[in-house]
Amino acid sequence: MSAKLKGRKSKAASLVPLALLSAAWTASIAGADSVASAAKHDNHGLPDGSAVPSQAIKAPASVPIPGAIAPAVPNGAADATVAGASTSGIPSAALSAYQRAAQIIDAADTTCNVPWELIAAIGRVESNHGQYAGNTLNSDGVSVPGVFGPVLDGKNGTQAIMDTDGGQLDHDAVYDRAVGPMQFIPSTWSSVKVDADGDGQRNPQDIDDASLASGVYLCSGDDDLGSRAGQEASVFRYNHSKAYVDLVLRIMEAYSQGDYTAIPSGTYGGTIFSPSAASTIKSRQHAAQQQHSSATTSTTTGTTSGTTGGSTGGTTGGSTGGNTGGTVGGATGGATDPIKQATQNLTKNLSDATTVITDPVVKTLSSLASASTFCDSQLSPLVSTLLEPTAVKLCAPLVEGKTESQAASIIPDNLADILHWLGL
Repeated sequence: MSAKLKGRKSKAASLVPLALLSAAWTASIAGADSVASAAKHDNHGLPDGSAVPSQAIKAPASVPIPGAIAPAVPNGAADATVAGASTSGIPSAALSAYQRAAQIIDAADTTCNVPWELIAAIGRVESNHGQYAGNTLNSDGVSVPGVFGPVLDGKNGTQAIMDTDGGQLDHDAVYDRAVGPMQFIPSTWSSVKVDADGDGQRNPQDIDDASLASGVYLCSGDDDLGSRAGQEASVFRYNHSKAYVDLVLRIMEAYSQGDYTAIPSGTYGGTIFSPSAASTIKSRQHAAQQQHSSATTSTTTGTTSGTTGGSTGGTTGGSTGGNTGGTVGGATGGATDPIKQATQNLTKNLSDATTVITDPVVKTLSSLASASTFCDSQLSPLVSTLLEPTAVKLCAPLVEGKTESQAASIIPDNLADILHWLGL
């Protein structure tokens, strides 16, 4: 324990500049060792001259919002979100940003040990990796037109946070709004903002800058994010909600087990073998192998029966025993080609398993248009004609990427709850 505390107390003195580390990370792909070597010998803080805070940042990065665990996860949708961690996909620009941020931070602060999957899990719940509310990630990794949380004016269950950025980041000069793929409150962003991709801007809508800023936030203080306790503590600081912490760590665990796929930036979704489908294939392959083994055993048994019958018949009573043993044994074990039969069975089994995999993808609300159509069908009987267009517009991003059954399960069944769910 004393060794760990000593390492943390000397943290600020051993930091490597994130700007140089970022350059080193990029250059190492092309084999430019000189940049990395230079980074290892510099020990001053972040690009703006400060260091990863040695004291934990207590102010939250994002705040709870009414009707949802996080902006991209409505109340009641936690299990569906975890189950769909792979099928929703991670845009390649976001995946690269998460992995790069973790490498840079873990090199700058060797006692933090933040896994990229933790940063990615926050990106998923906060904005579906920069794709919340109809946004897409462009080729530079910037969310377009921009991810903005609800106005924090104290109404409809929101917290009241007066403007801290003059509206420069959130386009609201009266109250604050969380901004970007990682949903930073402007005041917290000002403490952790960093230019991660060398474009000369510290942009909360840029997944590169936002991911690295999240790493800076999570690694502030003395928590070891390689441990469960450290992860829980740092994520709770990020958003003061136990449900939020539980969901983020569940998604992190899914990503850590390989339950994700990269998709091209600017697209939504992606077809992937889910764990349940993969298990189906394995079980079917095992059944086919058992059939093959059984067929081979039958062939051997048939041959043995023929030999035994023939020998016994010749010794005790003539050809009857021999013919019976040979015929029965041959008919039982040798009439069909076991290899061919097993191959046919395996082909059929894999074909059936493929059907199991593709069926859920076909029924997914994979576009904003299909999500809007579904929302309209669900809300029109309950919402007035005046409110319906607004309600459908707010509903569609919340159910996009989900199956129809998942979407139906999270849409409330009465007007009051619907309005609360949509923040109206």
